[in-house]
Amino acid sequence: MAYSKTLTSATVLLAMAASFAEPAFAAGKEKCYGIAAAGQNDCGNLAGTHSCAGQATEDNDPGEWKLVAKGTCKDLGGMLKEEAKKRYQEQQAS
Repeated sequence: MAYSKTLTSATVLLAMAASFAEPAFAAGKEKCYGIAAAGQNDCGNLAGTHSCAGQATEDNDPGEWKLVAKGTCKDLGGMLKEEAKKRYQEQQAS
């Protein structure tokens, strides 16, 4: 009986913790870099200069991202994270 209560309590605590954690991306979505308009990004950028949505300062910044349907990023003129990271590092080096 005690084991059952402990297991139930642990399950409830885990569910509660998950609800407070950063929301997981919806299935079938991906981060697309370089397509966000100023003030329209979905969260933190590659440079680490902010960690919130809506703080992009320029249109199509390659370090800012929007969540889009999986497989549509390239069609929208954007980049996936690895490509965006590479471009950001190249910009920093020059």
